[in-house]
Amino acid sequence: MALDRRDFLARGGLTLAAAAVLGPEALAAGAEVESRATPLSWRGVRSQFRLRRDRIHLGAFLLASHPAPVRAAIERHRRAFDADPVGYLHGQEVRREAAVLAAAAAYTGARPADIALTDSTTMGLALLYNGIHVRADQELLTSTHDFFVTHDALELKAARTGASLRKIPLYEQSAAASADEVVKRVVAAVTPRTRVVALTWVHSSTGVKLPINAIARALAPLNRGRAEADRILLCVDGVHGFGIESVRLPDLGCDFFATGCHKWLFGPRGTGLVWGRPGAWQHVTHTIPSFTVSGTSGGAMTPGGFHSFEHRWALAEAFRFHQRIGKARIAARTHTLNSRFKSGLAAMRHVSPRTPRSPSLSAGLVCFGVQGMPPAEVVDRLLRRGIIATVTPYADALARVAPSILNTPAEVDRTLQAIRALA
Repeated sequence: MALDRRDFLARGGLTLAAAAVLGPEALAAGAEVESRATPLSWRGVRSQFRLRRDRIHLGAFLLASHPAPVRAAIERHRRAFDADPVGYLHGQEVRREAAVLAAAAAYTGARPADIALTDSTTMGLALLYNGIHVRADQELLTSTHDFFVTHDALELKAARTGASLRKIPLYEQSAAASADEVVKRVVAAVTPRTRVVALTWVHSSTGVKLPINAIARALAPLNRGRAEADRILLCVDGVHGFGIESVRLPDLGCDFFATGCHKWLFGPRGTGLVWGRPGAWQHVTHTIPSFTVSGTSGGAMTPGGFHSFEHRWALAEAFRFHQRIGKARIAARTHTLNSRFKSGLAAMRHVSPRTPRSPSLSAGLVCFGVQGMPPAEVVDRLLRRGIIATVTPYADALARVAPSILNTPAEVDRTLQAIRALA
């Protein structure tokens, strides 16, 4: 191509870049694919994966298997790189990067220019919190339930800037958590010094799903009259809702949203993104120089350097795969299976459910304890029966399962039967 890749993507924005190389129809492809293609049956969805058939896989939240379209795209790019690495990189990078951003934008309802491509949720959170503008007289606020990556990144930020860091509980008993209680606790903790509110959409420790939009609405009045440099920025680790909930990122109301794409989205391993609302990126300085865009945008926050391009470029297929199934169908199916599982657990006297039963306060993770049995033993005994579960990596360890669109009601019932037998 005649244009340098940085100049090409910088001139006119990423949306125009995508249209230039892919054609205008590419920008709407993700949004229209659901109406153009026959929706896959759930059996058809399952057939796209090479998962072992002798196991019940309840760990999609941890690391996903690649569906057929993603596997094919990875292999196609890998073969081309092996045959002519320099030629394929120079000839395809602008086109493929734009295609990924266009597919991500169609899926999330965001603008391509507001999306940064990363390798994981951890990378996205680290880049966000390292680069966010915070002064020594300001405060970082998070919850005691957040993943250690958020805690560690914020502690490092506080140490570098002199800002203070506070961690607050959002509920006392996770199974009895309420949206009103969570919102009230967040608002009550905010002070005139609060600059960042760092929260997780769905807690991997308990399965509690926070009412992010309600929190954003409650914070809005507190931002009125504040200078931009003092604005409260609501930052969300959204990985365990992304790929499940049928929402547009701009409608969540947060300022920043970080996620991996290799969990519930079933995207290529080693992919993720950070989205920022228009106008929010001015509050962040990139840590790693970008190879595509300068200034303040998602593109500027996309780390430069060479990546596992065959995986990154195949991410577009993961978004299209989800769009073909249908976001609303995925959300309904996931919640139906999880509600079935939670109802079954609630009827067992030897089990202590820790995840709220309401779909408005939970998503695809169900955490529980078994009386008189360590969580690791619960997981081990389920594995002996071909059921994949995990232990939450927290001080209050729990057994954890995650029914997804790869599962069936019969598999949920078999898992409940196995847990019932642990009494």
